[in-house]
Amino acid sequence: MKINDAIISTLINHEVEYIFGVSGANIEHIHDSIHRLGDGKLKSVLAKHESGAAFMADAYARVHNKLGVCCSTSGGGMVNLLAGIAESYMESNPVLALVGQVPLSLEGKGAFQDSSGFERSVDGEKLWGSVSKYVAKLTGPEDFWPEFLGALEAAQSGRPGPAVLLLPRDVYEMEVGTPPACHPGPPYCHPEPPYCHPALDAGSSAGPRVKPGVTPVVQALAKAKKPVLVIGQGVRSKHARQAVYEFAQTTGIPVATTLSSMGNYPSDAPNYLGLIGMAGHPSVHRYIQDESDLILVAATGLSLLNRGPLGDSLNHQKTFFVNLEHESISKAFPKAKIFKADVADFFEALNQETQNLSWKTPANYQKQVFKPILAEIPALRNDGWGDFGKNLRQSEAIRLLQSILPENGHVVFDAGNCAAAAMHYSLTPTGTSTTIALGMGGMGYSVGAAIGAQLGSPKECRTVVYVGDGAFLMSGMEIQTAVALGLPILYVVFNNNQHGMCTTRQQLFFDSRLEAVDYPEVDIAQLARGFGNPNKLWVEQASTLSQLEACLKDYRQHQNLPGVLELKINREEVPPFTAFLPADAEVMTLEEFQGRRGNERRPHPMTKEN
Repeated sequence: MKINDAIISTLINHEVEYIFGVSGANIEHIHDSIHRLGDGKLKSVLAKHESGAAFMADAYARVHNKLGVCCSTSGGGMVNLLAGIAESYMESNPVLALVGQVPLSLEGKGAFQDSSGFERSVDGEKLWGSVSKYVAKLTGPEDFWPEFLGALEAAQSGRPGPAVLLLPRDVYEMEVGTPPACHPGPPYCHPEPPYCHPALDAGSSAGPRVKPGVTPVVQALAKAKKPVLVIGQGVRSKHARQAVYEFAQTTGIPVATTLSSMGNYPSDAPNYLGLIGMAGHPSVHRYIQDESDLILVAATGLSLLNRGPLGDSLNHQKTFFVNLEHESISKAFPKAKIFKADVADFFEALNQETQNLSWKTPANYQKQVFKPILAEIPALRNDGWGDFGKNLRQSEAIRLLQSILPENGHVVFDAGNCAAAAMHYSLTPTGTSTTIALGMGGMGYSVGAAIGAQLGSPKECRTVVYVGDGAFLMSGMEIQTAVALGLPILYVVFNNNQHGMCTTRQQLFFDSRLEAVDYPEVDIAQLARGFGNPNKLWVEQASTLSQLEACLKDYRQHQNLPGVLELKINREEVPPFTAFLPADAEVMTLEEFQGRRGNERRPHPMTKEN
């Protein structure tokens, strides 16, 4: 068996369904093998840009808890994968990147797109080594099976992450035979990780035996009157969810989720407090800071965006982390107790020892959100805008969009003001996943990521994307990929003809000296119509509340199609991002917001208008 066929055959055996990528001279052997051997089980998905392919693979991996695979040719194609692979690395998503390289025989001899590291050429192994768990370059048939199987195992074992296999063009047709006898079948079976770091606890000799690592938590929980469970992004596999849900539902412990994991617990559960983080709910932050006496954090390191205004307060409370890695946690939270453990195994052990414990969310607790605040009018926007945007506000659009969010589907958020607002003001429907790139993905991630999330889902599943116009201009061509595949993804594009969060920062921190944040008016709906005819792509545009209501009514008749809904908004609201809000920012209950018809004009307290 030749190397290219061995790769594809093995991926099929490991139940990989899609390879996302853009073809080229040094990766075309892989696509030829897919064509010959895929047999409907493994398909290639042609992205418009390699970064889109990596974003697709990342979202496919995190949403479906499976191995995501992307590929590229050498040179610029290889470099274009970096942002997506870096996102997978920081967010611990199992992704395999197959990267074509120039032939070994031409390395260091002036070959086009050489990345061997000779003289002034890029060193591909060093480049990828900084953003992946595992990187290897094939040099001959004898190293193929160890390196390839090593890449598969590294991506999916322990704390998951990306693995990169560099494939020189002249190795594809080398004969490698069948997989070794020790080759494991899908999925990989690994020894169960220890319940905790051995130095933390060896179990209790008094009373019933408790599995190592669980004892301190059980003892602390037994004394706690107002504990809170924070569920992180790592609670996404079926095994982990079942164990964590059982603990939350059996004990009734109040639950909060992070920006990365807002879909990981039912938003209508009676013990759900809400969202924490930079765009989180003030009621949750206040409860954790002022009332809670114990914080149990499951499968998240609580990065800055995911902990937001809680900041250092977690170092002044009894805080336990359950996570596979601990170095960054110990730096940010030196006083916390950290249990290096698989979250599913840890909570299964915890469930055996906490069945008699119970708590209740306070009867008077109400989820609160920040009242929408209009931002300062940029001086350079005073002329020439006419009726662009009219009376449509971002927060009001999000309130109306709640009605078309899918149950048992997916919601994907991009970067920026619209994402922060959508996360803050939305409720996640039952069974729906949520995805946002808070590692390295940045602007434009959501457009391709939605394709990865949607693929592999049941036909009745739908996806909704919240994305700004700046991100659309970066990655919007991937919508054509969704059209080509006939995927029921609705891209809601908030168009204010600027990079909204950058504008907000320059207004607040640079005395409104706006630079490199805006551009002339772009008709996004018109651009989108070029991606497909009305039988293949639904496109509408709204600049008033009444227009938006009509658009949503029409969309319900076409939600089996890919769609683009452009919202034209010329008056920016300060996003509910705690770093941008005054300490005394007004709040309202989420229930009040959901029933709200409009918002009065209230300038931001930090603007010149005050």
